[in-house]
Amino acid sequence: MTDALPIDAAALVHEMAVRARAVTTELARAPTAQKAAALIGAARALRADAPAILAANADDVARARAAGLSAALLDRLLLDERRIEGVARALEDVAALPDPVGAVIDAVERPNGLRLARVRVPLGVVGIIYESRPNVTADAGALALMAGNAVILRGGSEARASNRAIHDCLVAGLEAAGLPADAIQLVPVTDRAAVGAMLRAQGLIDVIIPRGGKGLVARVQEEARVPVLAHLDGINHLYIDATADPAKALALAVNAKLRRTGVCGAAETLLIDRAFADPAPILAALADAGCELRGTPEIRTIEPRAIAASDEDWDTEYLEAILAVGFVDGVDGATAHIAAHGSHHTDAIVTEDEAIAEHFLAAVDSAIVMWNASTQFADGGEFGLGAEIGISTGRLHARGPVALEGLTTYKWLVRGTGQIRP
Repeated sequence: MTDALPIDAAALVHEMAVRARAVTTELARAPTAQKAAALIGAARALRADAPAILAANADDVARARAAGLSAALLDRLLLDERRIEGVARALEDVAALPDPVGAVIDAVERPNGLRLARVRVPLGVVGIIYESRPNVTADAGALALMAGNAVILRGGSEARASNRAIHDCLVAGLEAAGLPADAIQLVPVTDRAAVGAMLRAQGLIDVIIPRGGKGLVARVQEEARVPVLAHLDGINHLYIDATADPAKALALAVNAKLRRTGVCGAAETLLIDRAFADPAPILAALADAGCELRGTPEIRTIEPRAIAASDEDWDTEYLEAILAVGFVDGVDGATAHIAAHGSHHTDAIVTEDEAIAEHFLAAVDSAIVMWNASTQFADGGEFGLGAEIGISTGRLHARGPVALEGLTTYKWLVRGTGQIRP
C-alpha cells in the first residue's frame, strides 16, 4: 500500500481523530462515577436492544457464510442471547473496576523540600483495529473510556452491522451519563484505506492496538507511524521438568494445548526434560484427544502416532490441534530453546523443584511466565483485570494483558514552596 490514500478515507479519519482529541480533556477529568454510569447505561441498552442486535448479527453471519468464512471465524462472529448478556455483564464488570486515572504510582520528598509524585493519566486518543468478534466493540470501548481515553474503533467488514448496533448502545450510555458521544467512535467504512489513514494519524491518534490475525497485526506493525501495542505470534511453550508431578504434567499439557486451540494463549510447543521418567502417557493422552503431534525421532519412538517435525514447526503458531514436541536437556536446554524460537508471549514450566522454577521464571524473557499453570490462563479476565484489549509482547509501556492500567501513562507532579535551583 502506498502513502496515497483516497481523500474520503483520510478526511474521515482525520475528522474523527480531531473530534476525539477535542474531548480528551473532559474525559481525563471525568469522575469515576460518571464513566461507570455510562457503561452501566450501555449495558442496559444492550439488553433492551438485544432483538435488533441479533437481527444485525444474523445479517453479518449470512454474508460471512456466503463468503465462505471458516467455522472458527463464524463462531467468533456469532451472537446469541447468552453472548449478548455476557457482553452486558462485561461492561458492568469494567464499570466496577478501580479507576486508574489519578492513582499515585509513587511519591517522594527531595532534600530541598520538593514533593514529587508520578500519577496515572490517560493515553489520550486510542485507535483499535480488530476483526471478527463484535464483542470487542464493547470491551474496547469500555476499557478505553474507563481509563479516560477517547477511542476510535475500526472493526472488520464481516461484523459491520453487529458492530454498529453495539456501538449505538455505547453512545446511548455516554449520552445518558452526560459524556460526549465522540468519546467512543466507530469508523463507518470498512475499506482498507481507513486502516491506513489511522496508521498514519500521528499527532492525532496516540496509540494503535490491533486485535486480530497475523496478517492484520503484521500490517499494522509494518506501516504504523503511531506507537503500537500488539503481539504478532503466540508461540507458547510448556516445559516439563524432570521433577514434574506426572499427573499434573499430563493435565497441564492437555489443557494448555486443547482447551481452546484458537486462542493466543494456547501452547504450541511441548518441551520435555530427557530425565523425566515417563513421557509416554502424556503423549498418548494428547494423541488420544485428537492432537496431531509433530516430534523429533526420539518422540516418535515413544509415540508412533507422532509425525516428523520440520524446522518450521518450532517457529509456528498453529492455532489448531497441532503440537510440536521435543526433548531438551534440563531447564537450561528449555530456556535456550524458548529464547531461539519463542515469541515472548507466554511460556510455562511444570516442576516440583522451586529453585528450578525460579530459574525458569527469571530466565525466560516473555510477557507472561508461569509455574505449574496452564498457558490458557494468559487472559486479562483471568488476571483479574476485567476485559482485555489484547496482550502486548513488546518491552515498552504495557506488557502482557492490556486492560485499564495498560491504557494509561503517567506524568510527574512537582510541588514546591518557592525553591530555585542553585
